[in-house]
This record gives sequence, structure tokens and C-alpha cells, in this order.
Amino acid sequence: MRLAPFAVVLLALGACASAQAPRPAPANDAIVLRELPPTPPPAMQWLYGSGEGGAASIQAWHAFRDYVVAAVRDRPRDSVVLAADATLDAPRFLPCGDRPLAVILDADETAIQNLGYEFDEAIARSGYDQARWNRWERTGADAVLPMPGAVTALRAVREAGVTVIFNSNRQSANAEFTRRAIEGAGLGPARHRETLWLQGDVAPGSAKDPRRATVSQRYCVIAMAGDQLGDFSDLFNVRTLSVPERRRAATSGRFAQMWGNGWFMLSTPVYGPSIRGDFDDVFPRDRRWTDPGAE
Repeated sequence: MRLAPFAVVLLALGACASAQAPRPAPANDAIVLRELPPTPPPAMQWLYGSGEGGAASIQAWHAFRDYVVAAVRDRPRDSVVLAADATLDAPRFLPCGDRPLAVILDADETAIQNLGYEFDEAIARSGYDQARWNRWERTGADAVLPMPGAVTALRAVREAGVTVIFNSNRQSANAEFTRRAIEGAGLGPARHRETLWLQGDVAPGSAKDPRRATVSQRYCVIAMAGDQLGDFSDLFNVRTLSVPERRRAATSGRFAQMWGNGWFMLSTPVYGPSIRGDFDDVFPRDRRWTDPGAE
């Protein structure tokens, strides 16, 4: 799910990179004429460049594949989609009935890597801009790659007889371009309002629960994958939920049991609502340490 990145965090991360002077783009580089910074931001280095980031993605997709194939053999009674009356304190999942099986996936940084857009962002360091993102949706279909492990995992899921459905916060008006990006990356097929649901298809705004509910009218959803908590339930995106409360909700009780058991999270340190929190949110006061040898 593509949400506005936190520019201050990215700039802070970028400040940790080497302080050497920017280097110009190679003379034979016809794509970008702007000067390149010494390195991309560390979060982008990890997600798009590192072996560790690629391995984590493959690990998640292997687990997703294995869970789905097993669920086909032992059909679950309940979906992994929360019912409309569910709360963080009292989660309840939709019953499956005899509906055919499906999985729901986020697209951006879950199934596809937006390498072209993030390259531009790494140079501009200007923060998220909706107009620029819309231009990317319309013109960047050839500048993406699949997330490592996603292509083979989704192939196995389809071979097991399970429908693959994408639920993305890309714009409905750009559906054809998003279809091209997904299918061009080897992740398709993706048919708008059938196996591809986008912002504006069911209800206005970025909430994904209305689209999950629509899909659930036809399918028993046996697994979901995403890179942000909102890819599993909009309950995690309530603005009054503090950083510690949000983490506690996702890692305790019934929800803690869902990770790897129907819900599969891929790490995205580049953007989104996970990139927030002050020192008190991140570091408990009773677990802080100061080097006694520091001057």
C-alpha cells in the first residue's frame, strides 16, 4: 500500500550516508541528467539492494505459498478477513461457507518493487507528492520488478486452484496502467474489479476494508499479504491509535497468532505509517542504556 512517506525520516536516514560530494550521472545515462547523491537512503539500500532484504522477501513468500497450499488441503471454516463488527479488542473473522478460495495481496512493495519511482525519490529527496505518484502510475509500468519470491509463490497458489486478488491503493482511474505493471512483472493476471481492486472502486478514500468486504461476498479468503497493517485491517490505521498502542495491538492476543498463519507481512522501511514514533514511543524508559565509558 502506497501512503505518503515521512520525508523527515528519510532525510534523517539519508544524513547517515557518506558526506562526500555528489557525483554526476554517467555521461551515457540518458534516463537521468540530474546529479546523483553519493548513495540512496539506507532504507532503500536495504529494501531494494541488499541480499538481506531479498532473502526476507523470499522467506515471506515461501511461507505464504506453503500456508495456502496446506489450507487448500484442509479447508478452513473462517476467512482471514475481519467481520464488519470486529474490533482490536474483540476480533471476529468472516465465515467461509462454501465460497471458492482466494488470497488478497497488496501490490506496492508487497508484490512489486517500485524501483523507478523510488530512484526518482532518492534523487529528489522531496517527500511524497500525490501528483508525482499519479504520473508514476500512468507512466512507470515498465520500471518495476516483482518482489523476490512473489512470482513463483503466486504461480503455485494459482496451480493449487486459488484465485489471486490484488487490493491496492493505486487509483481506479489508472487501472489499465496498474494492470500492465502487475502483469509485466510476471505477477498477473489482474482484471480490474475482478482480481484487481483499487482506490475508488467500492468507496472513496484509502480504506481497504470495503474492498475486502466486497471480495469476501464471493470468496473465502484464506490468506493475505501486505507491507503495512492496513493491508490486513483498517482498524490499525485509526489516527487516535498511538505508536505503542498500534504495536501492542499487532503483536498480542489473537492478532499475534495471525502472522504466518493467514496474514503475511513483508518489511518496508522506506515509507508508510510504520515510519513514525519519537524516543518515548520507540525506546522504553526502563530499557535505556548510556555507555559508562563515554566522555
